[in-house]
Amino acid sequence: MTLLKYTAACGLAVLSSAAFADDLVPYSEAGGWAVQVDTTLGNGCLLSSDFEDGSHVRIGFDRTAGNGYVAAFNDAWGEIADGTDYPISFMLDDQKYDGNATGVHLDEVPGVMVSFDGPDFLTDLAAKNVMILQSQGEDVMSIDLSGSDAAVTETIACQEQQENG
Repeated sequence: MTLLKYTAACGLAVLSSAAFADDLVPYSEAGGWAVQVDTTLGNGCLLSSDFEDGSHVRIGFDRTAGNGYVAAFNDAWGEIADGTDYPISFMLDDQKYDGNATGVHLDEVPGVMVSFDGPDFLTDLAAKNVMILQSQGEDVMSIDLSGSDAAVTETIACQEQQENG
C-alpha cells in the first residue's frame, strides 16, 4: 500500500507547533531510540532520535486523531510553512511510499509530518535499514534505522499500557 493511500484514507492531521512541544514524558529506550509519551496527543507513544545530519525524527501514535505519524525536523530545511502540504516520498530501503507531508515546527525547527492509519508502515519501517525522505526527487534526509524493530515493539507496548493502564 502506498503512503498516498494511507494519507487519503485518514486525511493529514495538521498538528500545530504546540502539538510538537518538547514536554514529552520518558518511557524507556530501545534499539538506540527514546520511547516517550506525548501528553499533547492523548498520551500517544512515540519513538524518537537525533541523527548526524541534524535531523530529529519522531514516529508515533496520535490518539487525538486516531492515527500514526512520522515527523522529521531539521534546521537546514529552511522555509517550511505550518499547515502547507508538500509532495514527498519515503524510501524504506527499496520500498517507496509517495504522498504529501504537512509543514510543522518543533519549537523553531522546521519539519514535516505524515499521517498513516495502518500498521503496515510501522511493520515495514521496523524491518528496514535506511529511511530516505525525498522532496521533488531530491534526498533531504537519510537515516539509519538500526534498532527500529526493538523501538517499534517497545512503542507499541507503551501504547498498550497507556490504553490499558
